[in-house]
Amino acid sequence: MAIGSKELRPVELDTFEDERLVDELKKAKEELFNLRFQSATGQLESHGRIRAVKRDIARIYTVIRERELGIRATPAPLEAPVKAAKKTTKKAEAAETAEATEETKEA
Repeated sequence: MAIGSKELRPVELDTFEDERLVDELKKAKEELFNLRFQSATGQLESHGRIRAVKRDIARIYTVIRERELGIRATPAPLEAPVKAAKKTTKKAEAAETAEATEETKEA
């Protein structure tokens, strides 16, 4: 089984929007920097974590590039609900007022 974080599987990366992928990439790069710093100072407990973070970064880059090339579909954005009230145009308002004034003249 591949080493890596269980929350950044390719199936789950497909559901992320582009902005969230960039955020996850930034977090992973920061974590890799911190792990390398810990390794250099002798404080790193799990050396396998460096490898896992590198693979996560590679997965994110792969998903981003596949979306650029059109190989992988981007998730559909959630649409805002359509309002039931119709907007009236100036012509429609003028026609309604004209009808109202004609009815008052006839009465």
